[in-house]
Amino acid sequence: MALVVAQWILGPVICCNGTTLAHVAPTAATLRDGWSATFGSFKYLISIAPPVGSGQGALMAVWTLCLWGTALAGFFAVMREKRWSFVTVALLLAISAASALLGTDDGWMRVPAGVIAALVLIVWMGYKWGVLEAGRWLSSAVIMVLASVVACGGCLLVGQQRVTLRDHYDPPLSPYDYASPLSGMRAYIKEHKDTTLLTVQGLPAGTPVRLAVMDRFDGNVWNLSDRREARDSSNYVRVGTRIPTQDTGRAFDATFTVHEGLHEDWLPLAGAATGVRFADEGLTRAFYYNTGTDTGLLASGVRDGLTYTESGVVPAMPTDQQIAGAKGATVAQPQAQDVPQSVGELATAIAGGRSNGGEAAQALAETLKDRGWFSHGLASDYPSLPGHGNFRLTRLLAGTAMVGDSEQYASAMALMARELGLSSRVVLGFLPKDGDGEISDERTQTAGGTTTIDFTGNDVTAWVEINLVGHGWVPFYPTPKETKTPDDNQNLTPPNPQSLVRQPPVPLTDPLRDEQNTTGQSSLDGDEAEETPRDERWARVAQVARAVAVYGSPVWTVLLVCALILAVKAAQLAWLRRHGRPGARIAAGWRATATLARQSGVQVHGTRREQSQQIADELHLDPAPLNEAVREADYVAFSGVPADERAAEAYWKRIDALRGSMLAALPRWRRWRTRLSLRGLWHSRQSGTRGKEQR
Repeated sequence: MALVVAQWILGPVICCNGTTLAHVAPTAATLRDGWSATFGSFKYLISIAPPVGSGQGALMAVWTLCLWGTALAGFFAVMREKRWSFVTVALLLAISAASALLGTDDGWMRVPAGVIAALVLIVWMGYKWGVLEAGRWLSSAVIMVLASVVACGGCLLVGQQRVTLRDHYDPPLSPYDYASPLSGMRAYIKEHKDTTLLTVQGLPAGTPVRLAVMDRFDGNVWNLSDRREARDSSNYVRVGTRIPTQDTGRAFDATFTVHEGLHEDWLPLAGAATGVRFADEGLTRAFYYNTGTDTGLLASGVRDGLTYTESGVVPAMPTDQQIAGAKGATVAQPQAQDVPQSVGELATAIAGGRSNGGEAAQALAETLKDRGWFSHGLASDYPSLPGHGNFRLTRLLAGTAMVGDSEQYASAMALMARELGLSSRVVLGFLPKDGDGEISDERTQTAGGTTTIDFTGNDVTAWVEINLVGHGWVPFYPTPKETKTPDDNQNLTPPNPQSLVRQPPVPLTDPLRDEQNTTGQSSLDGDEAEETPRDERWARVAQVARAVAVYGSPVWTVLLVCALILAVKAAQLAWLRRHGRPGARIAAGWRATATLARQSGVQVHGTRREQSQQIADELHLDPAPLNEAVREADYVAFSGVPADERAAEAYWKRIDALRGSMLAALPRWRRWRTRLSLRGLWHSRQSGTRGKEQR
């Protein structure tokens, strides 16, 4: 009954505390959410990107697992039969394994937590089986420390990646199947050019708002790539109350309100989000976020009246000089398909000789902006076809008129950047534009210290982002000014790649012909071959040694454990031989002999004389040396005549010979089993005392 109350009442009060009265008394919503979270929280944990937080009853999975697991473990722990203690240990290990599978690949204090848990279990098992004695603590501590060192060393040689369920679970969401967000841009402008679609309060002035990011071009449209091609674009996951981000910049808390006309599933967001809170808590389960593109998706759809608050940061933008000096960074992206020939020709003519990726991207954006003309293609505009595929880009770059809007110019620049080897992607979102179409702080109104901006359909814009070393994804705006509209009296033809002043080519760094020197590994000989450098040889040796250490780690672990056992036993013998009074050392010598016999499988009990007879019979040894050792030990123990140092040293030499003959009498495998056995290792003192009393 107590478990039922703890599971269905106490657990929901703790894990679904937001639905309680005064954070103490459960309500009907508390019990309902607790029941639902008991079963759904496990899936929720592995589908939410960390940090998960405590929302949506996520902690009910941990509560359920620990409550019932520890209850069962405690039930078996208090049973009288010792064998049930192994079930307790197995249950606790199962709880730990399940918690790790439900957690993250980083974990929390993994090494200290694991060591402490293992020590507690070892001490408890020792207490349960009655083998804890005061005299063993020092030796036990030494063994635990050495074992921990060996275990940690072995762990460092193998991969540190933890297996978690979240890494192997794909939530049922595939943005790859969505229609191209960029294809719907012209519809927003045509139908809602002067209609307010989005209102944002608290957003820093001049900050763009993102809808979607696309990095796959199939010849017809830009769209999101499949996860198998590039994780950044389609990696939308459910998130908790906090969203991790590496970006730094100006922090903000902005409230978004969606108006009629803004539809689809792409959720408007700004900067890099660190948290998104909906006025309707039920929408939290439908929210997905992509930390690679800083975009959001609402599976239930964006609709009129939707209100939510975003906490985030607006990353600082690099200067033009910093961009020009930055090299292009390479990331995994799908290959662009069916790219028009004019794209590559114009890209090479404009920026083919630029040494830095940032400088090349600037040249592409400036050329398109300066040489192109702007038109949405509406009824009152100069004719401009919609679309951004192969046919439309050919008309833009190699037709009779270089006219279009951000849909065409962003697509063209992104493909031109790809032709130059730069990583590029197209972004669709809202820009706070002025009359020229440039980003302006004046669009933002400030009242009472709070900023407010209304975005219309005319603010829906596409731009390009290029990945640069040291700066990440940097935005570029290649669209001409919106006031630069064409008419029939102007020359609207795109620039001819043949007439453009080409940039000087980048100086060659490789020889004009293949004159790479061959190493000593080559099949060539004579003067054409060079010896492999000494450092390279040692590097190869180190590589082979590391491979042997990693792939043979189980073998090394076993060998190290065996060496550890032999070292501990040798240290114990050395201690018994050299410490204590001579009489005590002689008594310890016989105890060491009896302990070795027990480790070899001989049932040794009774007085020393009886023990010597048992050893001689079981191992088929000459009883004379054994009886002589027994007589001397008994004489020292009961005669009252103190032994001297010389007698103790001589006795131990005799004991060494006896132990050697005992091991020699054993078969090879039994001999090694005896050397590695820990049986009776810590009982030798007590057994020797009992034998002395019986004698």
